[in-house]
Amino acid sequence: MENMRIDFSRFDTEDDGIHEACGILGISDYHDDDLAHMMYFGLYALQHRGQESCGIAIINKNGEITGQKGIGLVPEVFTERILDRLDGTSAIGHTRYSTTGGSSIENSQPLIFNYKGGRIALAHNGNLVNATKIRYELENKGAIFQTTTDSEVIANLISRYGLKCKDLEEVLKKTMDVIEGAYALVILTQKCLVGIRDPWGMRPLCIGKLGNSYVLASENCAFDAIGADFIRDVEPGEIIFIENGYLRSVRTNYNKPQKTCIFEHIYFARPDSVIDGASIYRARLEAGRLLAKESPVEADLVVGVPDSGITAAIGYSRESGIPYGEALIKNRYVGRTFIQPTQKLRERSVGIKLNALKEEIKGKRIIIIDDSIVRGTTSYRIVQMLKNAGASEVHMRICSPPVLNPCYFGIDISSKEHLIAANHSIEEIRESINADSLAFLSVESLLKTPIGAPANSFCTGCFTGEYPMPVPMYAANSADKHKC
Repeated sequence: MENMRIDFSRFDTEDDGIHEACGILGISDYHDDDLAHMMYFGLYALQHRGQESCGIAIINKNGEITGQKGIGLVPEVFTERILDRLDGTSAIGHTRYSTTGGSSIENSQPLIFNYKGGRIALAHNGNLVNATKIRYELENKGAIFQTTTDSEVIANLISRYGLKCKDLEEVLKKTMDVIEGAYALVILTQKCLVGIRDPWGMRPLCIGKLGNSYVLASENCAFDAIGADFIRDVEPGEIIFIENGYLRSVRTNYNKPQKTCIFEHIYFARPDSVIDGASIYRARLEAGRLLAKESPVEADLVVGVPDSGITAAIGYSRESGIPYGEALIKNRYVGRTFIQPTQKLRERSVGIKLNALKEEIKGKRIIIIDDSIVRGTTSYRIVQMLKNAGASEVHMRICSPPVLNPCYFGIDISSKEHLIAANHSIEEIRESINADSLAFLSVESLLKTPIGAPANSFCTGCFTGEYPMPVPMYAANSADKHKC
């Protein structure tokens, strides 16, 4: 069956994984002297959502919006000296993972710009499917863009509607009428902090309270990091205005069915977060449990790929009765931005990020649990690592269905040609990654994993090809989507 071997080089990239665009954070009316440090800790808690750049925009004591942003992780960009200089009362922040928009200081956020109502800062998580069309129309009317992100499209629309509308609420409603796709926004004006969640609720956003201050964040794990209390999730299509210690809700009348990205529960969100009432930890435990029921196999040890596969592996172990073990050790100091400039170095990268615990593996039949297979390169290297460490058998179990379709809403799955499951059968993938068996969780079981959430409230387009909204042809065919 040697002719079934897959050429992984066509799928290979620097990082064989699925990535989300970014994390966002906002704190309003915080009158202690350590606002910048609170932003730092909150963004650090959201670092898993983006590791390429980060930034903070803050209202200083003079009522002016200033900021600092840079390429790198939160502790690399924000030194103690910089944090001491960022003195103010309200702020927003951003951690970014760039896709085809490119990693550059120009594309880093928050964006700071001017409109008729004054200076404004904006941070965005998600992707607009009609950004290219809007950008083209605005450029024909004389607009100048300085970044390649769709976030700047939103900023430009706010500036233009600001010339005609009576207040910011009307400006934002008109902007939401035009933009299509997935977005969670935090916006800082010289008067208020604003949070917006798209009408489908595809990207998460929640509200917390820190003393007398309100906080907005992509995930409630950021609240725990700064000592804030969770209040509730922002509802799909809702606009939150926070000013002078008061919160005001505006619910837009879009009447869309909620379609949160299911990958928040599979991979993106931290296990200690709760999104729309569903615990991420419980969802991943349930995925592992259902996977054990759907795809049992005789083995000696269940192992999770750190970090996203560990919780599901515990669930698989509990359901199957097979012991759970720690057989892969992760280097905590290697991030997702690790540079691998050549194919040979890329092949070594898994060995630098992960190492096998030989005394735990040797002579055993191993079940290895991972969150997904996108291109297959990492799966192949992990199986080889386990077998080289002496595993007698390696059975791979994936706690999500095969990824068959691109995502147009903020995940870097740009085309089917880069998806191994879209081009090969499960048996072909199994043989090529050298696993003794391979199985995926079904879509039906996956939708049962966010316990407490309706099964029809999730976007599963990357698995089923059924998207919550029409995707314009130019977006589907575009090789250069202007993501945040």
